Amino acid sequence: MKEKCEVAILAGGLGTRLGKLSANLPKPMLPIGGVPLLCHQIELCRKNNFFNIALLVHHFSEKITDYFGDGEDFDVSIEYVIEKKARGTAGALHDALPVLSRNFLLLYGDTFMDVNLRQLWNIHLETGACGTLFLHPNNHPQDSDLVEIDENKNVKSILPYPHPTGQYSRNLVNAALCVLKKESLRDMSPSSGKADVAKHMFPKMIKNDKFLYGYISPEYIKDAGTPERLEMVQKDFINGLPERLSDRKSRSAVFLDRDGTLNKEVNHLNSSEQLELLPGVGKAVRSLNRSGKLTVVVTNQPVVARGEITLDGLNKVHACLDKKLGHQGAYLDALYFCPHHPDKGFSNEVEELKIKCQCRKPESGLIDQACAELKISRADSWMVGDSSSDIETGRRAGIRTILLRTGHCGRDFKFAVRPDYVFPDLEEAVHWILEGHAKMMTELATIATKLVDGQRLIFIGGLARAGKSFVAQGLMEFLGIFGFTSHIISLDGWLKPKNLREEGSGVLSRYDISNVVSALDKTANSQSRIVLHEPIYDRFNGTRLDSKLEHSVGPQDILIVEGVPALLIKESLSASGTISSIFVDVDPEVRSKRLKKDYSWRKIIEDDLQKVLLSREIDESPTVIQSKFHADFVIKL
Repeated sequence: MKEKCEVAILAGGLGTRLGKLSANLPKPMLPIGGVPLLCHQIELCRKNNFFNIALLVHHFSEKITDYFGDGEDFDVSIEYVIEKKARGTAGALHDALPVLSRNFLLLYGDTFMDVNLRQLWNIHLETGACGTLFLHPNNHPQDSDLVEIDENKNVKSILPYPHPTGQYSRNLVNAALCVLKKESLRDMSPSSGKADVAKHMFPKMIKNDKFLYGYISPEYIKDAGTPERLEMVQKDFINGLPERLSDRKSRSAVFLDRDGTLNKEVNHLNSSEQLELLPGVGKAVRSLNRSGKLTVVVTNQPVVARGEITLDGLNKVHACLDKKLGHQGAYLDALYFCPHHPDKGFSNEVEELKIKCQCRKPESGLIDQACAELKISRADSWMVGDSSSDIETGRRAGIRTILLRTGHCGRDFKFAVRPDYVFPDLEEAVHWILEGHAKMMTELATIATKLVDGQRLIFIGGLARAGKSFVAQGLMEFLGIFGFTSHIISLDGWLKPKNLREEGSGVLSRYDISNVVSALDKTANSQSRIVLHEPIYDRFNGTRLDSKLEHSVGPQDILIVEGVPALLIKESLSASGTISSIFVDVDPEVRSKRLKKDYSWRKIIEDDLQKVLLSREIDESPTVIQSKFHADFVIKL
């Protein structure tokens, strides 16, 4: 007796949305990477050990039956259920029930996917659900069926598009893939007439208290049912996006703070009406989505513990965030929040949430949870935020960090910590993550390999805003790969307070050179571990902070000293050991743009800016540029 089919694929659609592309071909037979889409689906089933497949066909059915036959050539067994009259997806499914097993996968023939079907199947069996729906965010939630789930991932309702104006729902889309229990479908699909699985059958199941479970995954699954979406799937396939999002290997992620990073900082946002995306955020998140890096928000929300917003209210805020991003073709793969707050004394506070926890940043609990649940590798992941707390979180989690000059701009000063990189906004940060960082590391590779033998001090100099701190960080990453411990020492920490220096008196006069040399000599000459205290300079208002960065430097550790006068003070040291120098060159136009952005952030007016720039061109630039000719290496990013 022939085995019942564990897979049903809806392959009978007319393909009207595809227009001329499906004029002579059923839409499941349209090619992706030169192979029919349906062939990709059958191969995916086979790889996941599902060998008995029912194809539910109607339009141009003979072209499908002729191509696949009984499935023997594809190492599967295929049974056909041919519709004489189109009855919609629910009607076609009803007619196929006699050939289907007690539990079965349901796939749509116009959907390309790279999903661990066996994992989906196992979760379905574990929960005992009547149906398990594959859910994910997408870049067009406004014209998708959205699914509402509760805290246990039980499906509460399905919201078909078009969605009412003013309705906020999380970007959680029914992805046209599910596992169903056959006995639960009795009387849920029509024996005659037309009906749709998503718009009719699922809502009816919910109404009749049939347990539907929401399975959420970042794996690749996209509708290829329009010319535009088919073209996008083709590009994604060629670029390897499905593979990068699969669970066959660890994924990389960009962790984002929320307030001040994605949306404007309003201090304790507690209403969706207060949420306004920062400029360029939609484009930045969209770029991450297209790259295959997961976009994961990790945010402290003490407003819940303080009683300023309920969990339902917070969910509405995040639904608003989803909607605003969705209108810009962007989405978040996941969002993790901490509702706790350790300090008491608020009038409406929630007592059980007033605790110390491991999920409140700068603790790394949220990132740890995301890495475990989403199979994220820390090696190629980033933390991006606007506060020192975000940077400290990334440091504790063991991932690279980027500070943005938005929101708090890092000036909360809660933690004495240096970000790996600093950018004006999220758009520039994402460009660096996706392109700039790899390019810099490629250019640094040759230099780095020559700096691994007996180095004690590496000086990195160049004009202001040339990229010295970036080169220093990249070099430290390289040295780490080679097994060396290094410390970045920024000479900016020894800049004299703004009120104690005079413009036009020379670049060295702006720094506390004697203390710099003393600190470096003492550290570099030490034969035992020593703590170097690096002052922290507040660039925004030109003052030094009371706190300092502490570097515990061992006798074999390497000091990477970066700053405008770095190559000018090299000869003043008496330190022993090998000393190398790098000059960071920069295109004048690029540097000019960076300077203007920096001074704009510091609220320096145009007239004062021009005066400072002119002064620096006279008393700083010539001297610094001259040091280029005495450097061991020159690099231009």
